[in-house]
Amino acid sequence: MIDWKNELKQALARSEAFAARHPRALTASVVSLLGGFAVTAFGIAPLAPNAEDLPQRVITEQVQILDLEDQLSALAAHDLTLVRNDVTRASDTADSLLRRMGAFDPAAAAFLRNDPLGQRVLKGRVGKMVQLSAEPDGTVHRMVVRFPAELAEQQSTHFSRLSIERKGQGFSAKLETAPLQPQVRLGSGTVRSSLFVATDEAGIPDAVASQMADMFSGDIDFHRELRKGDRFSVVFESLTADGEPINWGQASGRVIAAEFVNNGKSHSAVWFKDPSNGKGNFYGFDGQSKRRAFLASPMEFSRVTSGFAMRFHPVLQKWRAHLGIDYGAPTGTPVRTVGDGMVEFAGWQNGFGNVVYVRHSGDRQTVYAHLSRMDVKKGQRVEQGQRIGAVGATGWATGPHLHFEFRVKGQHQDPRAIARASEAVTLPASAKAQFQATVASIKNQLSAAESMGVGVSGAD
Repeated sequence: MIDWKNELKQALARSEAFAARHPRALTASVVSLLGGFAVTAFGIAPLAPNAEDLPQRVITEQVQILDLEDQLSALAAHDLTLVRNDVTRASDTADSLLRRMGAFDPAAAAFLRNDPLGQRVLKGRVGKMVQLSAEPDGTVHRMVVRFPAELAEQQSTHFSRLSIERKGQGFSAKLETAPLQPQVRLGSGTVRSSLFVATDEAGIPDAVASQMADMFSGDIDFHRELRKGDRFSVVFESLTADGEPINWGQASGRVIAAEFVNNGKSHSAVWFKDPSNGKGNFYGFDGQSKRRAFLASPMEFSRVTSGFAMRFHPVLQKWRAHLGIDYGAPTGTPVRTVGDGMVEFAGWQNGFGNVVYVRHSGDRQTVYAHLSRMDVKKGQRVEQGQRIGAVGATGWATGPHLHFEFRVKGQHQDPRAIARASEAVTLPASAKAQFQATVASIKNQLSAAESMGVGVSGAD
């Protein structure tokens, strides 16, 4: 019979001898622990040797480097495909489009001129997004053209993809409808002349610039108060077609949050949907709604050519009070109603030419004159921001512009003062906790947008 007591004593003696040779704190602790145990059956994990005592080896391996001429030969033998992106222009022909994109392919140009689907590249609206793959000699390998979906009800959710591919000596074309995919992007810029120029320089879509102007219209008069050096940062959701941000319609960008520093004062806002009623709106970080009863301007972008003051009338040739504001803009520029209401009149009226009157709550009325077209009828309900017509030069007008008036109980008022003083909606108390969590999250993204300088990038 094995005397396990003697075996245990011998194991302890060997451990103490090993500890004497390697005086490590851990080894001494283990030995002390073992010595404190009574007569009990147990197992002991083997002690690892000191890493410094382990043998070391240096392994050297020769790396074969190809001769420079061999590398150049291999590179020359590799098939390269050049890929370029551009948008169609009004002046484009099949040959000029291909030439601008670095392709010299008479067969491809003939296909774009003669094939029913190929003709779609240059027919219709301009600004189609074209991606072209070509061989180094300019031979077209493939073209993908992306543009709005044909059905109006799909244009905010889908796009058209026209694929043209070389098949032997000819080409084949396929047209399909595919879903747009959202992508959160960050952008920032600095104003040097106008907001539109600054957002263009930063690569921010016009739709996003328009939303920013509306968002802060109650805080900033973008016609008068914009200063050189003003800064902005924006987080927006851009819809993409096959990973490429689209460049058409309101679907090209939806603002999530923005910060605008005007004349040293910072203004911030975030898009938030009230969970109690499902309605979304822009709110300041303090929970105050940015949407007021009236917009500051009936146009997204324009310039004020005549304010609410005395002026020398260009037609009557005498000084008289100007009871509205004139906005200079090209003929056809969209005009929108500044508040919810009902169309009281839409038609021709002497010096006003084509004019629309909208009746609002509180015995308030707005007037939109000199229109080139009217998109509403008498008795029609309209919502804030809805298009009601387009800029023109009808009636007593010396050039294309919009004459805009605001009347309260029949008395003319300064429209900008009315817009700033109009009532705003406060966020319900039940939604404030969720709102503050949204604000805390979005502040990090706005900080990242500000730190990146001028330009746009995708958000992680």
